[in-house]
Amino acid sequence: MTTTILAGPACTTMAQVRAGVDALDRDLVALLARRFAYMDAAARIKPMRGAVRDEARKTQVIDQAVAEATRLGIPADAVAAMWETLVEASITYELAAFDQR
Repeated sequence: MTTTILAGPACTTMAQVRAGVDALDRDLVALLARRFAYMDAAARIKPMRGAVRDEARKTQVIDQAVAEATRLGIPADAVAAMWETLVEASITYELAAFDQR
């Protein structure tokens, strides 16, 4: 039996909500895998390990996410915290990838 995934506002049961959240979580993990593939590319392209951490770029990435959250009307402070974690995890991942070159 295939569950139809409804948009959040169309949900009338918790089963529908949970099905939508579970589907989105799978999509988010797939998107994260795509993002980490870019970290692999960055580790391959950057000439020096010290170039992995770029605080100006980190700030830019987080600011862009916060601006998009604000535009969409979702909690910008929560997005800022998530992106802080995401960017730091990406840096850690990229450093490990760089060290394996």
